[in-house]
Amino acid sequence: MNIKSLLLGSAAALIAVSGARAADAVVVAEPEPAEYVKICDVYGAGYFYIPGTETCLRIGGYLRYDMGVGDSGSLDGANNVPDHMDGGTNDTWYKNMRFTLRTYTGQETELGTLKTFTETRFQFGNSSGDYDDQTPVNNGWQAGNKTTSLNFAWIQLGGLRVGKDETVYDQFIGYAGNVIQDTLIPYGVKDTNLISYYFDAGSGFTGVVSLEEGTGVNTIDSYVPHVVGGLKYKGDWGAITGVAAYDSNYEEVSGKVRLDVNVSKELSLFVMGGYGTNDNIDDFGTGRTQYKPWGGNWAIWGGGTYKFNDKTSFNAQISYDDWKNLGVAANVAYTIVPGYTITAEVDYLNAGKFDDLDFNNWTKADKKSSVGGIVRFQRNF
Repeated sequence: MNIKSLLLGSAAALIAVSGARAADAVVVAEPEPAEYVKICDVYGAGYFYIPGTETCLRIGGYLRYDMGVGDSGSLDGANNVPDHMDGGTNDTWYKNMRFTLRTYTGQETELGTLKTFTETRFQFGNSSGDYDDQTPVNNGWQAGNKTTSLNFAWIQLGGLRVGKDETVYDQFIGYAGNVIQDTLIPYGVKDTNLISYYFDAGSGFTGVVSLEEGTGVNTIDSYVPHVVGGLKYKGDWGAITGVAAYDSNYEEVSGKVRLDVNVSKELSLFVMGGYGTNDNIDDFGTGRTQYKPWGGNWAIWGGGTYKFNDKTSFNAQISYDDWKNLGVAANVAYTIVPGYTITAEVDYLNAGKFDDLDFNNWTKADKKSSVGGIVRFQRNF
């Protein structure tokens, strides 16, 4: 009996030892340390380091929904569309949904800050226009997906910027008012490939020089680029800015001067005047260049913003040119929650003939008055 117990005990001990050795043979890999995103606050809010690099990245953009009625400006209602039942004509809405994706990068190098910026727009909607106006630009009254557009794609090292941008003739001096339709009287044709250099002279002075290709019918027709230069002085009270441009296609010169004034914490005002030559273009036919898109030699824009509180502001703009074209725009913008704003705007235009397909087709005569309105919902992120 003792011998039997001894044998059974020895067998149990051997099984236990064998099991322990088998368990010891299993090696469990240690978990890899988590690599969390590191915030980069050098270039402002929203940037983070791309893992494994010294490049800071920010991703942002906005979603925008526009509803337009009437017949004023470029974002007006779609007019005179066929009635599906009886074949008559009706007025209807202009509606457009836009998704804009933006990317920003920044990195410090021995030659200065290396930055990039891109903006791509995706849109679905219809455009202003009559039933017979089914052009690619207007897309008529029928809703559908529109052409995806690359609005910005540039690289900048130090002060040198190359790529797709908006002409410095517009973006350096500033656009017109804080209204949706600030181009009732146009002040520039924006899109272009360019090579530009920005410099900071200190004491509030900055400047820029740019060689530009132009866009559409205003694209350069030789190796000679369009040339733009600008100078700005900015202080606590506001700013004064001037830009000048040489159009190599027509060998014409134009320029704009702008004054911004911070009247108070609530009120800011601006006035901008433009003048351009037209010695080599037909004043009654084309009359316009890349940098003088208004009618005649001169034009003026003015307006301002009044902030009632942190959420609500009133914005207005009036514009007028040498051909007696008049544009008025006013809106109220209300920020419901941070990042989400609703804007309601009314626009009035009294102008001669204008063809969206040909930016050079304006006339002094045949003026008509038109009124329209827009409601915009925009979520920035």
